[in-house]
Amino acid sequence: MSEQEQPQDQAKEQSTEPPKFDSKAFLSALTTRPGIYKMLDQKAEVLYVGKAKNLKNRVSSYFRASGLTNKTVALVSKIEQIEITVTHSETEALLLEHNLIKTLKPPYNILLRDDKSYPYIVLSKDKDYPRMGSYRGAHRKDRNLFGPYPSGGAVRESLNLLQKMFKIRSCEESFFRNRTRPCLQYQINRCSGPCVKLISPEDYQTDIRHASMFLQGKNQHIITELGEQMEAAANDLDYEKAAQIRDQIGQLRQVQESQYVSGQSGNVDVVVVARQSGACCVQLLTIREGSVLGGKSYFPKPKLDDSEKEIISAFLPQLYLNHTSRIPDQIVLDTIPEDEECIADALTQVSGRPITITDRVRGHRQRWKALAITNAEQAITSFLANRQNVFQRLDALQTALDLDTIPQRIECFDISHTSGNQTVASCVVFGQAGAQKSDYRKFNIDGITPGDDYAAIAQAVKRRYTRLKKGEGKIPDILLIDGGKGQFSQAKKILTELQIEDILLVGVAKGAGRRPGLETLILDNNQQLNLNANSPALHLIQQIRDEAHRFAITGHRARRGKAQTRSALEDIAGVGAKRKRNLLNHFGGLQAIKSASAEEIAKTPGVSKAMALDIYNSLHNDADR
Repeated sequence: MSEQEQPQDQAKEQSTEPPKFDSKAFLSALTTRPGIYKMLDQKAEVLYVGKAKNLKNRVSSYFRASGLTNKTVALVSKIEQIEITVTHSETEALLLEHNLIKTLKPPYNILLRDDKSYPYIVLSKDKDYPRMGSYRGAHRKDRNLFGPYPSGGAVRESLNLLQKMFKIRSCEESFFRNRTRPCLQYQINRCSGPCVKLISPEDYQTDIRHASMFLQGKNQHIITELGEQMEAAANDLDYEKAAQIRDQIGQLRQVQESQYVSGQSGNVDVVVVARQSGACCVQLLTIREGSVLGGKSYFPKPKLDDSEKEIISAFLPQLYLNHTSRIPDQIVLDTIPEDEECIADALTQVSGRPITITDRVRGHRQRWKALAITNAEQAITSFLANRQNVFQRLDALQTALDLDTIPQRIECFDISHTSGNQTVASCVVFGQAGAQKSDYRKFNIDGITPGDDYAAIAQAVKRRYTRLKKGEGKIPDILLIDGGKGQFSQAKKILTELQIEDILLVGVAKGAGRRPGLETLILDNNQQLNLNANSPALHLIQQIRDEAHRFAITGHRARRGKAQTRSALEDIAGVGAKRKRNLLNHFGGLQAIKSASAEEIAKTPGVSKAMALDIYNSLHNDADR
């Protein structure tokens, strides 16, 4: 249901100015029911989306004669129209507001940029020897999932613990089904060898049950059960097994102590805000079944006048309504927003279970809250330190290159390939806040002579800046090219063809021995500049250049990996289907073959010493440039 009121057009006496928003006329007819409001500018673009329990009271607050924040004054000055949508309740208004913010991304709303799904640990459906691995995606009921975890690192850490304590396999089914001997994980005591039946299905299922109990926070139950098993093994004089169980119990106790809990339980998220020098950090600490799974730092960009309560009020719906499967039973805050009850009702509605929000906690929850605050303070300190460091380096770069202003945006290109094959060009972007990874781009280079870096740079620059000329991105202040005069000339030629003249082009030529600190900067009109090795400006250029190199190699390896999916062994003369099968069965995979010496390869059935040497040389002559 929508209610909109437009101020009637009045006769204009030869005025070319656009009509201003008539707030008095609009408010006089505005309803007092709950709903959402959209504020639009002269171009009918949405400036801000808000919700209200009482639309008349809430919207009227923007047009007071005094007491407005700078942000509100700036917002109101741009309003040309307000659109209203009435809802049945404030909770319904909150859900609608969230959907509109997610879709429209209004500039005056606090936006949380986090579209990634959260990772889980998944238990496969293998009847005898299931695996535990990481999983991202929808929370489906037909999957046995544990989590969600705040980050992929937390999942990897948990899987690592499971391998140490319970020796659960994490290998993929294709790898598991084709083993003829145990892999390296078995040799380093991280797996019980189910692939070659070194453990019975019954004993492995016991380990799976214990691992599941561990993920559910039932550590004390496991310890009790393992204690009984240790005592039984000792009574049977099986002291080796008793010692193994003893070590397992010790590992469990150590993990339990590190979780800051002692027999406690609970599915809790702790969310706190830290602000300093204009920056803002929202810290999320995730606790499931009484165990701290890890934390995650978010750095939204609120306006200076936004309070901690307003930041939390905007953060919670965007976090949980985007990922309803991760809604906990309780959310602990360091400051309660004014619409706390509305947010709790909305989360209860979408999750189907009661959700509580509180800032008054004691005991272990207070310790979790203190831990989150400590992490938030540390995160924002690191964030500011990095931001200030980048700004200082940008300031030094302005001086070194004799620029009128501090650069706002720098782009850098690099090329990576293997003997001219699977060439990939990278483009990384840096600004005053550091690396802007959302603006990074990779280009697969084709149609050139293999190994021709000049042509590769020309193709990448042309593709990139043709798009920018069409308005698909921002033109940088400085363009860095990792290379000497040849690469510089090719990039300059492309920019000239595209009639782009307001970019400072800088080539970064490596010094003698490719040693950092000896780089030569190539500028226009054949000018060259050598900065001091301790120059912050040079350090920034090195940082950007190294990031471009890293990103290019990452893209190249991914492209090369796809090309080699059919197996690099097929390109080796004399290695047919049978030898390939023998090699893969003997070593378990291509990476293991690459890691083996020629002598080890020669131990494969059907592979002579001469053939082993050919295989070794073929697999090791493609080092990355």
